[in-house]
Amino acid sequence: MASRIPPTRDLFVTRLFGWHDTTRRELVIREASTPWEILVAEVMSHQTGIERVGLAWRRFVTLWPTPRALAGAPTSELLSAWSGLGYNRRALALREAARVITANHDGQVPASVEALDALPGIGPYTARAVAASAFGAPVAPLDVNVRRVVSRVTGVEDNLQEAADALVSPGEPRRWLDAVMDLAALVCTPVPRCAGCPLADICASAGAVVPAAPRTPSVSFPTTRRWLRGRLVQLLTVAGGEWVTLPDELGSHGPDAIGQAIAALAREGFAEVDAGRARICA
Repeated sequence: MASRIPPTRDLFVTRLFGWHDTTRRELVIREASTPWEILVAEVMSHQTGIERVGLAWRRFVTLWPTPRALAGAPTSELLSAWSGLGYNRRALALREAARVITANHDGQVPASVEALDALPGIGPYTARAVAASAFGAPVAPLDVNVRRVVSRVTGVEDNLQEAADALVSPGEPRRWLDAVMDLAALVCTPVPRCAGCPLADICASAGAVVPAAPRTPSVSFPTTRRWLRGRLVQLLTVAGGEWVTLPDELGSHGPDAIGQAIAALAREGFAEVDAGRARICA
């Protein structure tokens, strides 16, 4: 369906902000005020539901309120603070980013997209999100949610970054990002609620989105390698750096799966392994 009104920046922002004034989600991570707090919030939110992040984020930035503070954190303490968020490699990458910030940027989170993107574990989305939210850069971070809103409204599939940047409020990019995220979560969902959308009259796709086919049921989480990795990390973290004899079974996983998982953790810098036992790296 063609747009009834061209989605100019002014129209997009006016309608979006007007809707968001009364529907803004009150999320703990939106308390983030310093560039470091914002960076931590963005890294934690990647691949983890935003509602789960809040308390962990608050605990984390209380323990390590600056990059310099995190740079020297022991691995066991770091993973303990990260508990429940999953994808523990993000924690190690964030500590490495803190070390680079401390060594190369005098302990201050850099402001440019390019410098942020060069930090360990910080990809294009996070670099743009931090540049926009912490430093007021008029750029659009493209994750699945922002992509969905922008592609539907504009009808653009190629050069989506350019199309998204053209819709950003130059004066309030953080507010813009929060509002787009909330629209994607509450209205412009995978199966959209077009009737309640503030952008419906400027949206190229309003009323025309075909719901995707139902997903094939996923496997049970406790049978996955990710579950096994999480339990092993938890086991070693609780031991606080002491050697732990590896179990023969964890849930439905036998010794071969446990051996492969602990070897992967060792390669990634999480653990040391020695003759059937392991401990968390310092």
